[in-house]
Amino acid sequence: MAAKESPILSATKSNLESIQREAQSLKIDDLNFIARQKLRRKIKRKKRLSRSVGGDIALFTVLFAFGLFSAYPLIFTICNAFKPLDEIFIFPPKLFPKSFTFDNFVDLFNLIGNSRIPVSRFLFNTVFITLAGTVGHVIIASLCAYPLAKHRFPGRRLISALIIYSLMFSSHVTGIPNYMIISWLGLIDTPFAIIIPAIGYTLGLFLMKQFMETIPTELLEAAKIDGAGEYKIFWKIVMPLVKPAWLTLIILLFQSLWGADGGSYIFTDSLKPLSFALSQVVAGGVARTGAASAVSVVMLIVPITVFMISQSRIIDTMAHSGLK
Repeated sequence: MAAKESPILSATKSNLESIQREAQSLKIDDLNFIARQKLRRKIKRKKRLSRSVGGDIALFTVLFAFGLFSAYPLIFTICNAFKPLDEIFIFPPKLFPKSFTFDNFVDLFNLIGNSRIPVSRFLFNTVFITLAGTVGHVIIASLCAYPLAKHRFPGRRLISALIIYSLMFSSHVTGIPNYMIISWLGLIDTPFAIIIPAIGYTLGLFLMKQFMETIPTELLEAAKIDGAGEYKIFWKIVMPLVKPAWLTLIILLFQSLWGADGGSYIFTDSLKPLSFALSQVVAGGVARTGAASAVSVVMLIVPITVFMISQSRIIDTMAHSGLK
C-alpha cells in the first residue's frame, strides 16, 4: 500500500501551486500592461497635426504681426529718446533716429540736478513706497486668503462675495472714501498715504484666494498629522506652492507704485516720489520735449525689467484664478 501523504505536506503543495498560479497571472498582467503601453505609444506616433507647412507659415506670420503691432509703441518711445529735437517733430514720424544722440538724457539729468531737492531723495521715496507697498500687500493678501480658501468659519462666503463686488468699483469711485480714511488716520502728507491703500488692494487678495483653493486639502491634513502648525503649513507649504500668484502680485503692484506721484495725498516736495520730479520736467513745454522723451524711457526701465524676469508666472496665475 502506498503511503498516505501527511496533511501538512498536502497543504504545502497546494500553497505552492496557488503561489505559482498567482505568479503566472501577475506575469500575464505585466505582459498585458506592457503590450498596452506599446500600443499607446504607436498610436501617439501615428497621430500628427493635420496642419500643412503653409498653415504653419501663415500662423507664424499672423502671430508675428500681432506681436510687432503690440511692441511698436514701446519701440517708438525708446527710439524717440535718442532722436534730436528736430527729428522728434518730423511729420510723418520716423521710427528709428537718423542722428543717434544722448542729448535728451543729458538735458534731463541737468534739469534734475539743478533742482532744490536732490534727485536721490526722490528716488529713495519711490523705492521705499514701492517696496513697502508691494511686500506688505503680498504678505497681508496671502495671510487673508489662506483662511478664506482652506478654512470654514461663519461669514466666509459673505467676505468672499464682498471681495468680488469690490473689484467692480474703479479708483475714481473709491477716491473720496480713501481720502477720508487716510485723513482720519492722520497719514496725509506721508508716504503711508500711498502704501496703506496699496496693501488693501483687493485684486491681489482675490488672486491669492483662487490660487490657494487649487492646493489639495489632503496635503495640508498630512502636514497637520506630522505635527505642523498653521503658520508652519502656511510658510513652508502654501507659500512655495502659490509662488506664481505672489510673483504676479509683485509685477502688478510694482508697476502701479513705481509710477505713483503722490497725487492729492502728499504735499511736501521732499516726500514726493521720482515720478513727480520727472513730471515737472515734462510740464516745461515744447522746449523740453527731448527731455520728456528721456523721462518716458527712465520710467519704463525698472517696470519692464521686473516684468521680463517673471512674466511667465502671470499666465499660470490667471489660469488658476479663473481670470481668462
